[in-house]
Amino acid sequence: MKFSRSSLSMLLAWTCSHVNLATAQCGNSTSPPVNYGMVLFPSFQALDVFGPLDILNMLSLSHPMNLYLIAATLDPVSTAAMSASMNPLNSNFSESIVPTHTFADPPPDLDVLIVPGGLGTRAPAPRLDELIGFIRDVYPSLEYLISVCTGAGLVARAGVLDGRNATTNKRAWAQTVAHGPATNWIGRARWVVDENVWTSSGVSAGMDATLAWVAAVFGEEQADSLALGMEYERVSDPSNDPFADYWGVEDVPPVRVPLE
Repeated sequence: MKFSRSSLSMLLAWTCSHVNLATAQCGNSTSPPVNYGMVLFPSFQALDVFGPLDILNMLSLSHPMNLYLIAATLDPVSTAAMSASMNPLNSNFSESIVPTHTFADPPPDLDVLIVPGGLGTRAPAPRLDELIGFIRDVYPSLEYLISVCTGAGLVARAGVLDGRNATTNKRAWAQTVAHGPATNWIGRARWVVDENVWTSSGVSAGMDATLAWVAAVFGEEQADSLALGMEYERVSDPSNDPFADYWGVEDVPPVRVPLE
């Protein structure tokens, strides 16, 4: 018997919806991911990093998991503003994380890579070249890539979002989508899934996207249990995005390059 591509997709979707995914995932390997990497850069957004990580911290109590923190060097990476113009009152209020690995010497066998956003994504291009190159090089070997907020701009600059659907921070919509002219940017979306690439809207949306990812990979019951343990009222509908209206964003289709 022969199946069309659309028929196979419908069959796979039906199968996934009727299988207990607490110990297995559909569409990739037969066991849940083990090795997780978090990209770090100066002036990252704190909740972009700590929100998803706290969910995964709790998940690691019931599943074997390893975390790697990856940056340009092994020096502590701070949330502090990069320039005086970004911190006009000269506040001394930031947090730092100590990396475990560098982009030049990354951990082997990463299964999941998380790319946060923040003011640091607006750094001059040369400062981000190594980070973007790392994303580009490691993506083919990943099971999943998850971006939070303006981290989608870094993923887009790495070429990973070319030909894909994606979303990003609604307040920084115009600046971020400009980095992905070959991407189909979805305006009204708390998060978007395109094959093994997950992109979330701004800041707190990273938590909802991470919980949705947990539901897809480890099971809905597991995601609900984590949200309950955090006393967090998760958004389960990816189209529930009031910030799209507030900031007046619209879908941005990929730019079509005329044939020569």
